[in-house]
Amino acid sequence: MEKEYGLEYRKFVIAGVAIFIVIVYIIRLFTLQIMSEDYKKNADSNAFLKKVEYPARGVISDRNGNLLVYNQNAYDIMVVMNEEKGRIDTLEFCKALGITKEYYAKRMEEIKDRSKNPGYSRFTQQLFMSQLTEKEFSVFQEKMYRFPGFYVQRRSVRQYTMSYAAHVLGDVAEVSPSDIENDDYYQPGDYIGKLGIEKYYEKDLRGEKGVQILLRDARGRIQGSYMNGQLDRKPKAGRDLTLSIDIKLQALGERLLEGKIGSIVAIEPSTGEVLCMVSSPSYDPKLMTGRQRSKVQTQYMNHPWRPLLNRSIMGVYPPGSTFKTTQGLTFLSEGIITPSTSFACHHGFYCKGLHVGCHGHASPVSLVPATGTSCNAFFCWGLYYMLGNRKKYKSVQEAMDIWRDYMVSMGFGYKLGIDLPGEKRGLIPNSKYYDKAYKGSWNGLTVISIAIGQGEVLLTPLQIANLCATIANRGYYYTPHVVRKVQGKPLDNTFREKHVTKAQRHAYDYIVAGMRRAVTSGTCKGAERADYEVCGKTGTAQNHGHDHSIFMGFAPMDNPRIAISVYVENGGFGADYGVPIGALMMEQYIKGKLSPDSEKRATDFQHRRIGYGTADR
Repeated sequence: MEKEYGLEYRKFVIAGVAIFIVIVYIIRLFTLQIMSEDYKKNADSNAFLKKVEYPARGVISDRNGNLLVYNQNAYDIMVVMNEEKGRIDTLEFCKALGITKEYYAKRMEEIKDRSKNPGYSRFTQQLFMSQLTEKEFSVFQEKMYRFPGFYVQRRSVRQYTMSYAAHVLGDVAEVSPSDIENDDYYQPGDYIGKLGIEKYYEKDLRGEKGVQILLRDARGRIQGSYMNGQLDRKPKAGRDLTLSIDIKLQALGERLLEGKIGSIVAIEPSTGEVLCMVSSPSYDPKLMTGRQRSKVQTQYMNHPWRPLLNRSIMGVYPPGSTFKTTQGLTFLSEGIITPSTSFACHHGFYCKGLHVGCHGHASPVSLVPATGTSCNAFFCWGLYYMLGNRKKYKSVQEAMDIWRDYMVSMGFGYKLGIDLPGEKRGLIPNSKYYDKAYKGSWNGLTVISIAIGQGEVLLTPLQIANLCATIANRGYYYTPHVVRKVQGKPLDNTFREKHVTKAQRHAYDYIVAGMRRAVTSGTCKGAERADYEVCGKTGTAQNHGHDHSIFMGFAPMDNPRIAISVYVENGGFGADYGVPIGALMMEQYIKGKLSPDSEKRATDFQHRRIGYGTADR
């Protein structure tokens, strides 16, 4: 009985093993024939050619309808490896495209390398060479029938009508492996926005791809559309963009900053629309197109003055005396001072052995004349009394954090949220910052330099321009944005939301009066006009070399159309470069053109050089 039981048991084991093996084979066959794409692609590639049709990318215009970016035909050479199979005359092929045999061999290996081309399949079209011109394509087309497995894909490349606004517009280039991994819309050889609004508005600009299904015969020759094109899908063009940029204002700004390192940002206060955004040095966007892009980009990246850097949103600087306006607003709103409070200034702020210098002017001064003359002492005393006020604040830490809350409400310390990639946040310190730096032992005198826009405070030129727009609006701002309209859809609500600051409305009236006095009889006299009222504030930020020249202003005073910031590295006093450049920019926008005398001044500033030709920075 025991023997029979053992035999019976072994029979079940053997049967089980056999069944298991059969199941494994079935699963494997199912995987290979049903689940695997390889057989499907192989079968499809024998009968069909799925030809992707790329949409026209949306065009870009300025606020006045001037065309800035459009599309021009270009051609990509595609290859299906399963059809090519080394059957072509490589020498003849290379002659037709004007390439070397070494380049051909290298490119074919790169296509097969899945680490560089993760979407590779020998049954589908792969990019061999991109962006041939009409002339290059016509030469190749005559001989294309000799090169089985190679096809031409019609594409378009970006073209620029002008050489301005490169940092705003950005550019388009071939997708990277990470782009493909992050969005399954893209395949190797596709193009994507890499910088500027081309990147930020990529999904609006790119449109939707189409597909044309072509039928092959047994020899792989195209016989026409499959099912008369019933399964074809037409491409959908991308959305056109209308920028808020005034290209004439932008062009003037780029002229004025030639040979200088810095930024100009202008905003329409009532909407938050950016009227111009100049970063210098800049570059010609026409050079960042086609097959030359990679080489040109490398040259720019290695340039000592970093022309690819958009200093308007990526440069962080001490704001200098332009920051005093925020202090006056805070001290007045917190009750630290009244409009009539006066502080003495004997060529500076003196307190317990600490001295912060100041230029000569009448003393004592109250808020409005202190703003007009840019008195260091007045604003240092204001911060000293705020941080030391134990009747109002329990500790210096509490006072410091309330001070910071005011600054954050004015748009500092965090990104404003402009519709451009790469914006920096700057720096507004809080009590924890100073507790860590000074191990809890600090007071108003320790940090007094922040009252005049020095020390740890860092802003972007965009944030300074936004501060000016906020003052022009008497206490609120809209998130700055460079796109005014997206075809067929509303602008994001983010750019329509009003941001109200913590400062009281009446406090802005005194700061506006102080900025008006700066133009009529103070540090901004060079911006005065007879036909409209300008309000302004200079800044001179200390630096290891020459000081930075800063200006912010708006006009007209009671119905502001433009708020502007000018930042010129190593430009000296604010009145040296910031004020005259800002005045010319406001005139151009408000009047629509420069007067003959202003044009002469613009030419003079255009030819001035700062930093260029000196030691690399």
